Amino acid sequence: MAKRPGKNRRAVYGGSFDPLTMGHLYMIREAAELFDDLYVAIGVNPVKQCTFSLAERLKHIEQCTAGIRNVTLGHFENRFLVEYARSIGARYIVRGVRNAHDYEYERTMRQVNGDIDPTIKTVLLMPPRELAELSSSFVKGLVGPRGWERVVKPYLPAPVYRDFLRRFQRGNT
Repeated sequence: MAKRPGKNRRAVYGGSFDPLTMGHLYMIREAAELFDDLYVAIGVNPVKQCTFSLAERLKHIEQCTAGIRNVTLGHFENRFLVEYARSIGARYIVRGVRNAHDYEYERTMRQVNGDIDPTIKTVLLMPPRELAELSSSFVKGLVGPRGWERVVKPYLPAPVYRDFLRRFQRGNT
């Protein structure tokens, strides 16, 4: 993608990424095509019980985005995504919208973010049909019944899948 003179279109795509899914990876690839710099930032919520540690999630994103030259990893805690965006000089926040419920939530968050910093724009991207129902919670919800390993495999990038299997082996759930 050619840079526009005098412009650096920096965006941030934030989430918990617990675990990183093929849907997240799709969003990262699409956003990396649209922006000069893309920060993929893990939001740390101390109240939320995560399957993977921050270090593990950063490792997963790093492994899965190694070939994307304009991706930078980061994380933030105890602040709004829009404030993190401002701190790194991002003018755009990238969000995924899978359905009407996501749209309503993201529309509301866009309004709140606009109250905090009206100079930062929200860009909504829609995944393709085969990823439209995919979420980290959905994948974790598939663990348990016989054959779950085969069922979740297409939804997770290979490095994440390997760690996911180790984490959820029989008796560790």
